[in-house]
Amino acid sequence: MSAGAAVTLEDIQNDPGVLAYIQMGDDYLGTLGYTEHGLRHANLVAHIAGNVLRRLGYPEREAEVGAIAGFMHDIGNCISREFHGVSAALLAKSALVRLGMDFTEIAVVMNALGNHEEEIGTPATPVGAAVIIGDKADVHHTRVRNPDPEMFDIHDRVNYAAKRSFLRVDEGSRLLTLELDIDTRGSQVMEYFEIFLSRMQMCRKAAEVLDANFSLVINETKLL
Repeated sequence: MSAGAAVTLEDIQNDPGVLAYIQMGDDYLGTLGYTEHGLRHANLVAHIAGNVLRRLGYPEREAEVGAIAGFMHDIGNCISREFHGVSAALLAKSALVRLGMDFTEIAVVMNALGNHEEEIGTPATPVGAAVIIGDKADVHHTRVRNPDPEMFDIHDRVNYAAKRSFLRVDEGSRLLTLELDIDTRGSQVMEYFEIFLSRMQMCRKAAEVLDANFSLVINETKLL
């Protein structure tokens, strides 16, 4: 990646505009009954994306750009859920230009954001691939906002039943393993596959871009 203004993840995390977009997006999705997509999710995806790139030997600056993209990937939800990746890319461009980021890096971030949705996205760069894996790895009971289990839909049930999720990165074998502990009293493993199969397929494609392999382990049983 070319050198430019060294915009950092911390710069983005403290930017009032970006924070406003994340808050509005999370509030909007809350009205639709979606799981949490706020600062917790943004920070976690940023951390995972940066960590994946660092552990797999990518340059530190590329890992930092991956973390920036991970933090910003859902800001398009402040406009609409539909095509929110494309909206996020355009909003990110304005913010990153304002902060003086190198245009080559801005293009990488925009591509990552515009391609993180499994319905329309294709992993094309290491940064984009790392953001996809970080995003899809966040399955956890703390994301559920619905207080009434009787009113859970399948997404609520699966997330609420996920008591632990961890992305293990083995740099030696270049294997990315998503480890989940699912309480089968709340959701059957088959329900996970019913709604997340396309996401796991996208993670496998993303791992290929990183010259790595992707594996899924649920309740200590390897499924992918």
